[in-house]
Amino acid sequence: MKRRAFITLLGAAAAWPLAARAQQGERMRRIGVLMSTTVDDPVGGARRAAFLQGLQQLGWIEGLARPGGNATGLLAFEYGLSGKWPELLKEIAPRVTRAAVLRDATLASGIGQFAIIQSVASSVGLEVSPVNMRDAGEIERTIAAFAGTPNGGLIVTGSAMAIVHRDVIVSSAARHKLPAVYWDRTLVTGGGLISYGPDLIDQFRQAASFVDRILKGEKPADLPVQAPTKYDLVLNLKTAKALGLEVPPTLLARADEVIE
Repeated sequence: MKRRAFITLLGAAAAWPLAARAQQGERMRRIGVLMSTTVDDPVGGARRAAFLQGLQQLGWIEGLARPGGNATGLLAFEYGLSGKWPELLKEIAPRVTRAAVLRDATLASGIGQFAIIQSVASSVGLEVSPVNMRDAGEIERTIAAFAGTPNGGLIVTGSAMAIVHRDVIVSSAARHKLPAVYWDRTLVTGGGLISYGPDLIDQFRQAASFVDRILKGEKPADLPVQAPTKYDLVLNLKTAKALGLEVPPTLLARADEVIE
C-alpha cells in the first residue's frame, strides 16, 4: 500500500477521531488526526480547536467515527530550522560557550536535528553535546550535571518528549540559571527564555484545507506533504531578567511575541 507520511508534531502519542459532513443526508466522512499530546492537554486542545474551526469555515461539521485510509498532511518543521537555534542562543546569551542539546534519540528527527545543530555550532563558538530525553528523572540529573561547569546553555529540539516533559525542562533550566532556546512557543509561555519554530496553531488550521480537498474527492496520495510557511520568534523578558540577560534591541525588534 502506498502511503504519504502524515507528520504532525514529529510523531503520534495520541489520536482522536473526527467525522465530518457538508450537508444533511450526505455520507459521513472519516478523518484521523495524529497528535503528540494527550486528549486533555490544553496545548493539544488549542490545536484541535484551530483544526475544527478551519473545517467549519469550509462547511464541514463534526460528528463521530473512526479514522482510516491513506494519509497526507503538513510537516511540523524542516531540518534547516535547527541551525537557527545555536545562533539565537549566542545572540541572546553571548557568554555561553557550551550547549546541551536535548533530543529524542529514538527518532530519526532527533538525530537529524542534532546533526544540523552540530554543523552550525562551531561557527558561532559553541561546543554542543547531546542529551537524551527518556524520562523526567534523567533529564533533571543530566541538566544538573551539565550546569556544574560555567558558561552553559540548552537547546531543546522538537519532539513529543519535549512537550511531555516541558515543565521539567523549563524548571530545571531556571533552577540552574541556564539560558535555553526551544523549538515551540508553549515552552516559552510556560517560563522558558526564547523559542523559534513553526506556528503550529496555523498548521492545524491549514490542515483543514487538506481535509476539505480530500472530502471533495481528491486522493491523499496526490496531495504533497507541505512544510510550514509561518514561523514565530517568541521572547520571555521576565525569564531574561531572572537570568541577568540584556536582550539585544535587534532581537527584540524581530520578535513576533514578547512576554513581559
